[in-house]
Amino acid sequence: MPERGSQQVHSIHSVNSLDLVKLTRVTPAIVQELDAPRPASSWGHLLLLFKNEVSLSYKEGKMFFCVLALLILCAFLWNYKGQLKISDITDKYIFITGCDTGFGNLAARTFDKKGFHVFAACLTESGSTALKANTSERLHTVLLDVTDPENVKRTAQWVKNQVGEKGLWGLINNAGILGVLAPTDWLTVEDYREPVEVNLFGLINVTLNMLPLVKKAQGRVINVSSIGGRLAFSGGGYVPSKYAVEGFNDSLRRDMKAFGVHVSCIEPGLFKTELSDPVKTAEKKLAIWKHLSPDIKQQYGEGYIEKSLDKLKGATSSVNTDLSLVVESMDHALTSLFPKTHYAVGNDAKTLWIPLSHMPAVLQDFLLLKQKVELANPKAV
Repeated sequence: MPERGSQQVHSIHSVNSLDLVKLTRVTPAIVQELDAPRPASSWGHLLLLFKNEVSLSYKEGKMFFCVLALLILCAFLWNYKGQLKISDITDKYIFITGCDTGFGNLAARTFDKKGFHVFAACLTESGSTALKANTSERLHTVLLDVTDPENVKRTAQWVKNQVGEKGLWGLINNAGILGVLAPTDWLTVEDYREPVEVNLFGLINVTLNMLPLVKKAQGRVINVSSIGGRLAFSGGGYVPSKYAVEGFNDSLRRDMKAFGVHVSCIEPGLFKTELSDPVKTAEKKLAIWKHLSPDIKQQYGEGYIEKSLDKLKGATSSVNTDLSLVVESMDHALTSLFPKTHYAVGNDAKTLWIPLSHMPAVLQDFLLLKQKVELANPKAV
């Protein structure tokens, strides 16, 4: 037994010695192989990869600067295109509705100074007289109620006799009213009727009667809508009428392209005009409140009307006061070789109302409802 164990130990030592000898022979060979210089083809492959990477980065950078240069060029050309004007305006006739006050009044005076032949439609004799006193002999006023079909037809015939074969270069549909702004369940259909009659059917009737003259001149139609035609900020007839104006404007624009007639829509934000007089708006809302049923008053609460009128006063403190911004848009739509289809006017329109109109309804509702007065007991029905 001891001899067998000693033989095993001797055998193990012999194996280990042999392995050690082999290892000492193999290791230098491995080291030599690892330290051996790489073939030229391997270094060439790495160099080729590096060159490709650099070339790709260069191409990407070049592509980026080319795209950036193209965008800058497009922006320049777009701006330049917008500045191109028609050559002569002194032989051109334009017709503007709603010229007693506000946008229409300022537009009539501005375009008269520029040299246009202006037909200014006023609702009242006093408005007509005041406008004549501040303008040249080129400007002519006419009394017009856009809701009276016969009045509109006679006025269109009178304009036709004045312009002759030249036709009518510009039609600016500016006349409009606000009507009652109040929650929908406070109102009757009659509360909707007046703003729809003036803002929509009056505008359509004037357009249809003047359109043959505009087509003859291959001129321009400019419809004054509102941010209320893009986003419903209140109940009442004003917003539905302006939404409808937007639809009429779009269909008219497409129908008139074949005749060379440009159709534009102006969308003012909240401006300080007689239309948006906060005192008159509050009086109309209060008059509606006084005639509401006891059930409705209970649902809204006795303090609702005072709180809502306070909010109305707060909202009117941030309205735009520079009416010339709207007239400048009218001017561009009239005189540019490439008029825009839509003009959003006013800081609030550009930064709040128009962007909000493109957002999801849930976000629109959240932001607009935050501005409303909370009802006292809406479940008391």
